[in-house]
Amino acid sequence: MTSPHWRLILNGKSAGDDDLRAAVHAMRERGVVLDVRVTWEDGDAGRHVAEAIADRVGTLVAAGGDGTLSEVATALAHCDLQVDALPTLGLVPMGTANDFAAAAGLPDAPLSALELVAAQPAHAIDLLRLEANGRTHWAANLASGGFGTQVTVETPEGMKKLLGGLAYLLTGLSKLGRIEPVEATLHGPDFAWRGGFIALGVGNGRQAGGGQALCPDAWVDDGRLDVTVIPELAGEVAATLGTVVSEGKIAALDRVATRARLPWIEIDAAQPLVLNLDGEPVEAKHFRIECAPGRVRMHLPADCPLLSQPSR
Repeated sequence: MTSPHWRLILNGKSAGDDDLRAAVHAMRERGVVLDVRVTWEDGDAGRHVAEAIADRVGTLVAAGGDGTLSEVATALAHCDLQVDALPTLGLVPMGTANDFAAAAGLPDAPLSALELVAAQPAHAIDLLRLEANGRTHWAANLASGGFGTQVTVETPEGMKKLLGGLAYLLTGLSKLGRIEPVEATLHGPDFAWRGGFIALGVGNGRQAGGGQALCPDAWVDDGRLDVTVIPELAGEVAATLGTVVSEGKIAALDRVATRARLPWIEIDAAQPLVLNLDGEPVEAKHFRIECAPGRVRMHLPADCPLLSQPSR
């Protein structure tokens, strides 16, 4: 029987992680042929994925945060191959917030995450494709805008390393009282919204920015994007966010949110708008975001909350 051939694509920021190193050795001792490649600069993930396909690697494992996952998934999506001919995809959460991994119920420990890849079959999952300024961008999790995006973009890298997801909360609290709504028009099939929003989420995952559950009911395999718009809350912003912090959830925002499930959506803003695409800021006045159904196959827990039909 041929041993499985995996390739782990590791974010360079986590290259010295002892637990990951031990987990890689443990999987090799169990018979998995597991190579490691490290990303240091833009384009590395794409090169490593192309090399893995040429080497007929069966499974790619992204080791990093949401950005690393999206970089590897993007490289797979760009390949001119049928989905069944592409390597399957696994994830070892190594980022600051790990929003996709948290929503998917993936284990935090590197060895447990690799064991899950070995034990669970891969599911076809959707990706998010965003068009802006004549360029195409891809993501596995969410595109977010408004207050949450400002927090994610403005949180210092050093604070992220020291405090993890708490860094986003502290940055958010510092912005209370100066949240300015974004004026925009959104439309999709049988859906239209216009006004000022303080938060926007579009995607296949459920949370972004260190735990902001913007799309709490999203699935990654339904061929649709979940859309959440939190409108301007005149005079109530501080109280609403205070409820979020004290209760540890978005119950207050939920009461005023507009939600939809669409195959695509277009966004037009009066002024340049920044959308955070799994850590990549994209600025434009016009966006078109589409769901790319079943674009990659990913190893997820049997009871993964993001699957519309979990394999229990």
